[in-house]
Amino acid sequence: MNKLSTFSFAARIRSFSYALSGIAVLLKSQHNAWIHLVATTLVISGGLFFQIDPIEWCLVILAILAVFVAEALNTAIEFLCDAVSPTPHPLIQKSKDVAAGAVLISAIGAIVIGLIIFPPYFKAYL
Repeated sequence: MNKLSTFSFAARIRSFSYALSGIAVLLKSQHNAWIHLVATTLVISGGLFFQIDPIEWCLVILAILAVFVAEALNTAIEFLCDAVSPTPHPLIQKSKDVAAGAVLISAIGAIVIGLIIFPPYFKAYL
């Protein structure tokens, strides 16, 4: 039987272990991920405080996920680039810059979503 067609619970558990290890590496090694984590905590706290509606929660969660996914992919690209080319190379630098740009784009999008959702709640609270 083809190894690719067999299912193994042990292999699935191992894959989750690898994924959790990757998240730990992201959070331990990337200062920007810490900033995203603080922002996430503040936004979730604000959403709970203001009792935003389910659609708004979906948008907030998608924005948070987009930022963390972009940050994780950026980190993976940086690690890979550093392994492939430990010395500076213009194409490696472009690759890293584009990946960092993706994080910035997602963060700006998340901020815009927050600026659409939260001001009416702040206004009503004041």
